[in-house]
Formats: sequence, structure tokens, C-alpha cells
Amino acid sequence: MPSEVRLHRISDRIKRELSEMLIFELSDPRIKGIFITDVNIDRELAFANIYISAIEGSVRAKEALSGFNNASGYIRRHLAKRVILRSFPQLRFHWDPTPEKADQIEGILAEIRTAEEEREENNEKAEE
Repeated sequence: MPSEVRLHRISDRIKRELSEMLIFELSDPRIKGIFITDVNIDRELAFANIYISAIEGSVRAKEALSGFNNASGYIRRHLAKRVILRSFPQLRFHWDPTPEKADQIEGILAEIRTAEEEREENNEKAEE
């Protein structure tokens, strides 16, 4: 079994190569505008879990996952040529809601800051 460091290096390499393929090689309109958020490989190098997301949010999740699942054989074949491994892992694509949740949290924090500033302004006016 490979070490944690080697698994991390392989995951990073797959993520980088797949991101390049998304930009330069893959032309499926269902996949355009999608980005790779993370790649996790199991210890046996049997499966690579690839997490994807889009700027538009989860509205495109079903469409994007369908596009990636249809192109998984092509993607795997081309990744295997770029990342030399004895046995290349099967690709499994998952939707990653993390960017959407981060935007929601940012919005909540912005509301809190605005409310705090308004409260401070009201306190200053009340003191005058």
C-alpha cells in the first residue's frame, strides 16, 4: 500500500491533469464551467473520488454529474496516459456543496457586520 504522502501526490496530480483536460480538451457543454474541488484516492488505488462544483451552484449538479459519468471512460483513459500507475483507479464523481455553503456563510457574516455597524451608529447618535 502506498504511503499517505504518495496518495496525496497522486491525488494532486490527478486533480491538476483533470483540470487541464476540462479547460483544453473536454468539449461537452454539460461539463463547461465546472471545476474540481478535491480528489481522494483510497489506499488500494482502486477508486478515485472526484468532487466537482460550479459557480452556478447545485442547479447544475445533476447535469454535470451526468456529463462526467458519460465521459468517465474517456477521462480515465487519458488520465492513465498522463499519470503513470500500475493500475489506474476507477473514477467516481460527486457533487461538492462546499463553495455554496461558504457563500451562504459569507452572506450571514456580512449581515451580522452590517447590523453591528448600524447598532454602533445608533448608539453614537443616542449619546449625542
